[in-house]
Order: sequence, then structure tokens, then C-alpha cells
Amino acid sequence: MGLRLFNTLSRSVQEFVPLDPQGRKVGMYCCGPTVYDYGHIGNFRTFVFADLVRRYLEFRGFEVTHVMNITDVEDKIIRRVRETGSTLREYTRRYEEAFLEDCRALNLKPPHHRPRATEHIGPIIGLIRKLEQRGFAYVVDGSVYFSIERYRAAGHRYGKLLNLNLDQLRAGERVSHDEYGKESIADFALWKARTPEDGDVFWPSPWGEGRPGWHIECSAMSMKLLGESFDLHLGGEDLIFPHHEDEIAQSEGACGHPPEQPFVRYWLHGAHLLVEGRKMSKSLGNFFTLRDLLARGFSGREIRYLLLSAHYREPFNFTLEGLQGARSALARIDECLDRLRERAGDASAPASPTLPDTFARAMDEDLNVSAGWAAVFDWVRECNRRLAGDGMTPAEAAAELAAWERVDQVLGIGLRPAVTAPPEVQQLAAQRQEARKQRDFARADALRQRIRELGWIVEDTPKGPRLKKA
Repeated sequence: MGLRLFNTLSRSVQEFVPLDPQGRKVGMYCCGPTVYDYGHIGNFRTFVFADLVRRYLEFRGFEVTHVMNITDVEDKIIRRVRETGSTLREYTRRYEEAFLEDCRALNLKPPHHRPRATEHIGPIIGLIRKLEQRGFAYVVDGSVYFSIERYRAAGHRYGKLLNLNLDQLRAGERVSHDEYGKESIADFALWKARTPEDGDVFWPSPWGEGRPGWHIECSAMSMKLLGESFDLHLGGEDLIFPHHEDEIAQSEGACGHPPEQPFVRYWLHGAHLLVEGRKMSKSLGNFFTLRDLLARGFSGREIRYLLLSAHYREPFNFTLEGLQGARSALARIDECLDRLRERAGDASAPASPTLPDTFARAMDEDLNVSAGWAAVFDWVRECNRRLAGDGMTPAEAAAELAAWERVDQVLGIGLRPAVTAPPEVQQLAAQRQEARKQRDFARADALRQRIRELGWIVEDTPKGPRLKKA
């Protein structure tokens, strides 16, 4: 049995079959950040999830083309540009660079393409023109809207991802002055006419000066880079409506996709993230950017581990206590790997199949990473048991290390950062070793305690003492 994924489009778990006739190449699009501020951990749960999907597809032998857009023009951005007096480019590039730094801290693989909305105005206008020509778009005072009524009258279904009550669509949305002329409250903007509040943020178009709507940006960029139909579209579940629903309507409306080959074949959505059991909010004091957590002394590895510890479709409660647990869990893995390296020495061997095969069986079932981690810790226990009883040869240890490296291609935890003990601690460790040689075990124990008080642990190994952070 192959990889099976929960497809929001069908509301069921389906076997993953790429569009590629050879079954190898996969086009994958993930909605990226809106660069108006630093990314928070709710954002990064989605991006870590997308990284897991890409890594596992590559683990399974697929050739992935990964696209993640940058939304660098949008209402909140324009407001911030106006408030700060900077240019659009100056403002957004600051937060785009911060986002990329955060991605590196979490060991996210860079996408193959990272298109910016502002660099795709031409394709966006071209897509809107196609919608006009097919009768699904109309103009009101320089703004262009998508008509859901006309789309449905042409035989299309609006509401493929979510069962919708069309009479209540967008009823609670704020209506700005450029939307008063819409034919229906359910319609959405493809192009927004320039207003005084927009300042210098505008582009020329066949309908006058203005800027694109948010939804049309993703359709234009994804289809330019992946084609009119592609395999996977990812995002948080908060994007199902209206963003992803509108993407489907405008893309299939413009291109006339046949039922057997829709705009996107598989839609994957990550669940919400809670913090300390509540919705994340600055007023509640539980709003964390990645940088906030790094400043508290947690590492990108620990944050990544915690974000990967639950199934992507399960709402996840992110806690500081959970981060402490992540630190302990990673220490268990790291200690096992250290012992395997000591036993392996210079030996090398192909990967043992046990861990990769067990891990793959778990992940093939809709990316069940919880079961995948269970396989990892079962493997840690078994390796420790064999190492303790001298039941593992150097070649076998090398094979287990290779097995872990294979699985870590998916998990992306990487190596524990090298930490050098300060000179004072190294000197105490040397004195302790000398005391042990002199069989002065009382002094050796006292020196071990002093080392611990300084935040370090000394471990005695066959190759001599080793220092590590407590």
C-alpha cells in the first residue's frame, strides 16, 4: 500500500497518485507568509507541516517542486507602510528576511521557488482578463469582482472544500467603500481600485490604477510555476474559506478545468494551534513569535520537535512545559546516537531497514508522525539495551546510525549543536580525571558535584570523560 493522505476536497483519506504519468514528479504549493510582522508559532506550525510533507515525499522517492509564495502587498502591509513612512519594498523586505532567518532556525528546506506577489502583477492581470473574457468577472468603479452567481450558473460548484450557506457568505466581513457596488456580498475582489489610503502602492491596469486582491495572487503564482493543474496545495485550516475556496473558483473559472483534472488534486490543511490551552492572543500574554522562544533559551531543534510531535490534523496545545519535554526527548535521542558513534568507531555499513521501514509504515497513513516518533523511541530503547549488553558490533552500530540518518531526512532534527565547556569546567574535569587515576574517589566525586553546580555533567566513556550541558 502506498502513501495515503486526507484530502480536504474529498473529505476522505485517499491514496496519493501524482499527475505525472511516470508517478514521480510532484508539484506542491504552500501559502506562505504575509510579511507585515514577525511570524508567530501558529504560522510556523503550518510551515513545519509543509516541510514534513516535502521531506516525506522525497523520502518516498518523489521529485518535488516546492513553491511557497510571499504576500508582500495586502491591506495590513499598506497600513503599516503608511504609518511608518517607509516604501513598500523597504518595509516588506525587513520582515521577509526575518522570516527566512526563522525558517533556517527551524531547519526548513528552502522552497524551489519563492515568488513575491509584487513581482507577478502581469500574470495576475492576465488571469483577471481571462475571467472577464469567460464572463466571471465584472468591473465597478475601477475594481474588478468575481461573480459567484455567474460561476454557478455556468455549472460550476462553489464550496468544494467546505459545505457553505451561500446566503451567509461573507456576511460578517467588513465592507470597505470600494465594495458597495458589488452584485452580491458573496463576490470577492480580484483587483482593487486605488484609494488615497493606498499612497504609492498601486500599479497600472486595464481598469485603472490599483492593486490585486489577495486570493488572485496565489492562483496566478501557483499556475505560472506549477501549471494549470498540480498535485498538492497546503495551508492552515483557517485558509479553507474564503482563501482556498476562492482560489479554486477563480482558477477553474479562468482555465475551464475538466472534472477529472481539477486545479489541485489534493488539498492538505493543518489544524489550529493553541497556546497554554487557549487561542493565541497578545492580550492573554500567550502570543509567541519564534524569536520570543529563542530569546527564552529554547533552540530551533526543540521548537521544531514540539511542532512535529502531533498529527497535523489534530489541534495542538503548545506549552512552555512541552518545550522542556522536547528538550528531554531530544537528549534521549542524542545520548543514544553518541553511544552508537562510540561503538561504531570507524566502521561503516548500509542502513538497517528496521527503523526506516517501521517509520514509513506510520507515515504512509496520512503522515502519522505521532506513530513515527513512537517507532523512533522504540528504536532508541532497543539500541540502548543492545549497547548496554555488548550485543552490538561496530558494524551493527554503524548500520543503526545510517538508519537514523535516513529517518532524520524526514524529521529534520539534525545534530545536537556542539557546545564547548568553558575553561573552568574543562580544568575541573581534568582535575577529576587525575583524582580518579590517583584513586582519590572522594575528591573526584566532589569535583563532579562542582561541575554539576556550574551546569555541566561529566560522563565516563570508554574513550575518556565527556562533558555535556546539564
